[in-house]
Amino acid sequence: MPCFFVYQTRIVFGSSEQFRFAKTGRGGYALVMSPFTYSSGEWHYPRFYLSWLLALTCLVADFPLSPTTVRAQDDLLRSVEDWAKENLDEDVLLALGQVDRDRVTAVLNELQNRLKGESVYELAPLKAQAESLLPILEQFEETAALADWLRVRLDDLTVAEALQRAAPPKPTNALRPAPTLQLQRSVWVKQLEKREIPPRAKAYLPMLKSVFATGKVPEELVWLAEVESAFNPKARSPAGAEGMFQLMKPTAKRFGLSTFLPDERRNPEKSARAAASYLRFLYGRFGDWRLALAAYNAGEGRIDSILKKAGTRNYQDIVSRLPAETQLYVPKYEATLKKREGLTLEELKSPKN
Repeated sequence: MPCFFVYQTRIVFGSSEQFRFAKTGRGGYALVMSPFTYSSGEWHYPRFYLSWLLALTCLVADFPLSPTTVRAQDDLLRSVEDWAKENLDEDVLLALGQVDRDRVTAVLNELQNRLKGESVYELAPLKAQAESLLPILEQFEETAALADWLRVRLDDLTVAEALQRAAPPKPTNALRPAPTLQLQRSVWVKQLEKREIPPRAKAYLPMLKSVFATGKVPEELVWLAEVESAFNPKARSPAGAEGMFQLMKPTAKRFGLSTFLPDERRNPEKSARAAASYLRFLYGRFGDWRLALAAYNAGEGRIDSILKKAGTRNYQDIVSRLPAETQLYVPKYEATLKKREGLTLEELKSPKN
């Protein structure tokens, strides 16, 4: 079957199996894959279900198609996408041994749960576990994107540890008060004071600033890419956020990005354009950069709900009610902005109409 390759992707199921999707001359899709591979002393065969679905796609791809058949083919491709997306997170960990796989899953699940909780202090005990996990994830190409995400999160755990040390003694039978915003800012400034600009940043900054300026948001907001991923376009969170600006799939689609074959969240320019559009929307909705940044991290619906329950439009009034990750996220960006541009959030210009 004649094929004209316009893009390809690699899906890994515990070995080096390669699945290449190709656009055909008549607008369909074809699949080229190796029937089996050899690694770690064993032969690895492709999974039958995915192979069957994609092979069926190939059979119909290069024939003249009626509108009804085109819709059916599109439905089939979406089924393949949904199936793959539901299984890749688990399968990518097959590169690890069983013991390491269980350990990775347990630590990442616990980290995700505590990031979603409201106590920054509860993150501190996970620092040692995360540090020991990082070399394991760095060993394999399949888990490298996860390692990149975890490396950035280690900043959060280090700061949580410092905040715990600086906190007053815990009252008897009472919750320890959340760290003040002022304390968090000072700890983040100290954490980042000797931090060099990420090596990737120099190559991307001119393009990113141009995209943000074109999107009519302050170009200094591009430093969110350092906070999110250290400017790594391949970073991937356990929750499924992808790329330099860590966009979730629904957000990426909302702002016009493809999320499968290819996943444009990994395209620095396209993801920057979507991130700039989203930030402009959030500022328009909340009228405040701290609230906009909190919504970028935690979701606009959640921030709106917290504001309504608290009866306020002031970020400082809701800090202790935010997820721990968001409590750390906003002052981290403020410290990064001060370090890289010498500016405060108040000095950022409002988006142009």
